[in-house]
Amino acid sequence: MSRLRPPRSLRLRITLWLLAFATALTIAIIAQGTVVIEYVERVVWKSLLTVELDHFIQRNHEEPGYRWDDTNGFVVYVGADDPDLPPELRGLDEGLHDDLRVGNTNHVVLVHDDAGTRYTLAMDIQQFGIDESEYEFLTVIAAMLLLLAIGVAAAIGVSRLLRPLSRLAERIGAMQPEQGTERIELEPGAGSELVIIADAFNDYRARNAQFVERERTFINTASHELRTPVAVINGAAELALQASADPATMQYQLQRIQRSARDMEQLIILLLALAKDPARLAKISKPLALDALLPQIVDDHQHLTAGKSLQLHLAPLPRCDIHAPPGIVRAAIGNLLRNAIENSDSGRIDIRLRDDATVVIHDPGHGMSPEQISEIYTRMARVGGGGDSGIGLALISRLCEHFGWNLDIQSDPSHGTTATLQLLG
Repeated sequence: MSRLRPPRSLRLRITLWLLAFATALTIAIIAQGTVVIEYVERVVWKSLLTVELDHFIQRNHEEPGYRWDDTNGFVVYVGADDPDLPPELRGLDEGLHDDLRVGNTNHVVLVHDDAGTRYTLAMDIQQFGIDESEYEFLTVIAAMLLLLAIGVAAAIGVSRLLRPLSRLAERIGAMQPEQGTERIELEPGAGSELVIIADAFNDYRARNAQFVERERTFINTASHELRTPVAVINGAAELALQASADPATMQYQLQRIQRSARDMEQLIILLLALAKDPARLAKISKPLALDALLPQIVDDHQHLTAGKSLQLHLAPLPRCDIHAPPGIVRAAIGNLLRNAIENSDSGRIDIRLRDDATVVIHDPGHGMSPEQISEIYTRMARVGGGGDSGIGLALISRLCEHFGWNLDIQSDPSHGTTATLQLLG
């Protein structure tokens, strides 16, 4: 199996791209400069040779037999059959001819016909070509030095630009998975791109911590809360299956099993709700008439008052519509009502509904001290409920926090407890 080539670093990629761009730009500038220089060179040669040749032709007309003083590398040939005309210059078309090799030197030649006579003016540009080659060589050297300087500057600049990103990666790598609330903090003046990355990562960390917390709450609460109803069901089943059990005992134990199964069903509904993302729960929410649901909940819990001098009093209900998952609303209110019944021996439990979707349940029970109430809210950060409080007020508090609802507990050992649940967060 061939070994995979390690990926190139972002710093190297950016540096190479900048260097490639600078190289392409330099080549384009040199190419454009060469074309412009060649064009200007031809214009200059043509202008210079035209002036010299026109001067010679004019003098030749004024002074027949005028001879050109072959100086500064200029040579004039008169007539197409001039015996001194080099073979390389014979048969040329009229116009300018650049870089013609005559003998061992380069020439620029202007051919012009005037009054039936062909004039050929040649200029030796060998030294000019040598100078031009030297300048071109110096240009190439300067371009290479420039590219080297650009490469070094790009490497240093990219390294400085990516240094905050490297530090950000180091911070992310140093984070501990168990510290779900740890956030990335940037230095003052950090770039907007880093702020976007840090905010996105912090948001991911927060959502992941919420997910882990929901999973932990589900597992811990399920193992804690389901133990009691399962034990009740097992105990009731054993008593009901005894050979000496009479029909009344069997009927009573079956009722215990039924109530425990109903409690487990409501508990599982709440636990599954806490284990899900609130955004997913919002999708299963439905329009719900709270004034129609509340009497049904009260009727479902009437049997819990058996054997007690306890009445459930439902005040007149105003019209109240909300948007929420019906099963979860029923479970939350039902468990508050069950807690009130289990902690009361006699008297009247008042259930009221306000038009702002607030359910108020007041019981005349034993009440709770401020320390006990504080313990209930403290448990919101841990595993909720248990024991003699049925599903546990702390678990209901977690449910309210999950949905954005509000739960308030006011209690006095001498006047009972008032639970206020506002279903509109």
